[in-house]
Amino acid sequence: MCGIFGHWSRDRQALDAAHVAAMAQALRHRGPDDEGVWQPRGRGVTLGNRRLAIIDIAGGHQPFVSDDGQVALVQNGEIFNYVELAAELRTQGVQLRTGSDTEVLLRLYEREGIAFLRRLNGMFAIAIDDAREDAMYLVRDRVGVKPLYWCENGGEVLFGSEIKAMLPVLRARGAAPALDIEAIHHYLTFNYIPAPWSVWQGIRHVMPGTWMKLTRSGVSTQRWWSLADQRERAMPFEDWSQEFLSLLDDATRIRLRADVPWGAFLSGGVDSSTIVGLMARHVARAVRTFCIGFEDPRFDESRYAADAARRFGCDHTMEIVDPDMLDRWPTVLHHLDQPHGDASFMPTLRVSELAARHVKVVLTGDGGDELFAGYEKYAEFFARPGVAGLETSEFRRQYFDSISLFSASCKLDLYRPEIARQLAGIDSYAAAALPWLEEAAHLDRVNQALYLDMQLLLSGNNLVKPDRMGMAVSIEARTPFLDWRVMEFAFRSPGDTKLSAAGDKKHWYKRAVVPLIGHELAYRPKQMFTVPVGEWFRHGLHGWLSNLLHESELVRQLFEPVRIDELLQAHRTGAANRTRELRALAALALWHQGVQA
Repeated sequence: MCGIFGHWSRDRQALDAAHVAAMAQALRHRGPDDEGVWQPRGRGVTLGNRRLAIIDIAGGHQPFVSDDGQVALVQNGEIFNYVELAAELRTQGVQLRTGSDTEVLLRLYEREGIAFLRRLNGMFAIAIDDAREDAMYLVRDRVGVKPLYWCENGGEVLFGSEIKAMLPVLRARGAAPALDIEAIHHYLTFNYIPAPWSVWQGIRHVMPGTWMKLTRSGVSTQRWWSLADQRERAMPFEDWSQEFLSLLDDATRIRLRADVPWGAFLSGGVDSSTIVGLMARHVARAVRTFCIGFEDPRFDESRYAADAARRFGCDHTMEIVDPDMLDRWPTVLHHLDQPHGDASFMPTLRVSELAARHVKVVLTGDGGDELFAGYEKYAEFFARPGVAGLETSEFRRQYFDSISLFSASCKLDLYRPEIARQLAGIDSYAAAALPWLEEAAHLDRVNQALYLDMQLLLSGNNLVKPDRMGMAVSIEARTPFLDWRVMEFAFRSPGDTKLSAAGDKKHWYKRAVVPLIGHELAYRPKQMFTVPVGEWFRHGLHGWLSNLLHESELVRQLFEPVRIDELLQAHRTGAANRTRELRALAALALWHQGVQA
């Protein structure tokens, strides 16, 4: 796990040492153990790395450079099948000088070119400088577990694992980016800014499953993996269960490869309990597990986590913490680089801090809900009268509306008139959701809904959470459910294996893991990992929230004060629950405060 950064100049201008240092310093939290930079003379290329040493502590220094000096490579992430790939390379006569997974990447690329990506099982963002082609590749893993941003400024391209790595250079160039009002428009729909947009004009994501090639003539992009390539196939439950458990077990096994202490986040939910149960199969010692709890039983899962820890003989660390974490919100938003309205980032940072006292790697259950229909919203939507008979266009639009924060009309009503005119022609559904739904048109409707969330919610918000909050305290989060084999299996599975006609979520998955984790953990009610922000906004923090929104320069610039007051009043009086809307607006205001500080 690391942070990567760099630049590519079409006219071969070098990035000066001060700017290299600024980019590296901005990512120091992602890699406090080491720093490396590659700047070949006369080519206008920089590859940089801040390293969190996980595999081959002594030998894993980056960048890795080919013997002839023609190819250099840096990565952020881990390649979990590097052991098998290294063994294969050795049988082909390739000499590996280290035990690092990053050297395996270099040697594979030398032999196979960019097609080597399909051989990788891991989470990664990779940058490759290839003097033989006079080109640079920027690569992102299949589903976007690891982040990678880029921007073009005149004749140069800058890139980094986080947006904050690029901003010092752009500002020094006199090219500080302006806020992207369209991105904020989409933010109000999704509660996060969907890729490829960012909050800054011109700064964009390298999309998941995609590589970009930078040459002297320009930038080209190619998608190298798509989850939509899968086709559903029916099979008996017994066969489904056996394949599911076999794939997830192996995905968990290879994610235990590390030369540093590791553990797991354990909430006692079905996903984290399943991962910890599988981990326990593969190790001789007790699995270290981490959990935070709250005094309020509505938000506290610690009893379930303790039950799971006892079942698997874990070395369990749990702390009861104060749910009032709003003082951490500015820190969270600083690490996110963008507004996010999800309050669960705060407890995720808190449990990451707890784990970081003991380990450098944690396994998590992220991805299980999006792959196997774990959220209540799926059951609620598909239980609506008439949904089964909807025409395709109506189904797509109604599902999109069901997951939207502000509707299109509510957004336009919220904006100041001049902003509403500017954004009136931009439809978040058409711009950000419809292309994914069309890509998944061959899937059944449950899988279409899940596919949309895999492409938007997962990469745009739910994977940002463990990456940024873990990296804030320099720990690596690994996600067995997002092994490519598990993802492809999930989308070969018909929707009725995930959401039953009676509304049972994770339908076959829960049945399959009962022998491993027990009936109570498999079927316990799902709790959201969050804090009671809505109650605080209605009572003790109402004044704070009102002042924050009315005094925010950005909020005043974008929104009608009377509409803000209507939201506040409706929530305070209980006329409507506006928690999510107000939380999103508060995050926007707090993020902007931090940028201006």
